[in-house]
Amino acid sequence: MVIGKVIGVHGVGGELKVQIISEDPHRFGRLERIYAGLEDSEPVPWLLERFRLHKGHALLKFAHCSDRNTAQTFRGYLLHVPLEEAIPLEEGEYYEYQILDLDVWTVSGEHLGKVVEIIDTGANDVYVVRGAYPGHPEILLPAIESVVIEIDLESDRMVVELPEGLL
Repeated sequence: MVIGKVIGVHGVGGELKVQIISEDPHRFGRLERIYAGLEDSEPVPWLLERFRLHKGHALLKFAHCSDRNTAQTFRGYLLHVPLEEAIPLEEGEYYEYQILDLDVWTVSGEHLGKVVEIIDTGANDVYVVRGAYPGHPEILLPAIESVVIEIDLESDRMVVELPEGLL
């Protein structure tokens, strides 16, 4: 499960600046090992030496990364934890990886496309749906109970009630 993405470096000592993709930013401080890799590669374990928060990002120092030049080579890497180490969710809550790529259908049976992105607005998430609805290459759906009627992970399917005037 992805919990962060390396977006840059901090200082000259090899710290990585990480975009946090987790409900709990402090979880990094409880980890000894984080798995890292590019999107199309198998993640490998990295030993975490130090963690701190700075201006909304995590700054992480790993054992194998001791200077700025080395740190820069890891820009774009995704940071993972095994699913068994994931933070348990409440009933009706989902991890982002579970929502991405779901097929989205209206309650009347129209296929709208797939969830390709999740935008965090602060108030609620917004699902970006692309691909199937004529004349609307992209649909932004608020992730609220009155809109998202059902999520069926076994069928890779989401059913929505479109707010009036959305299309």
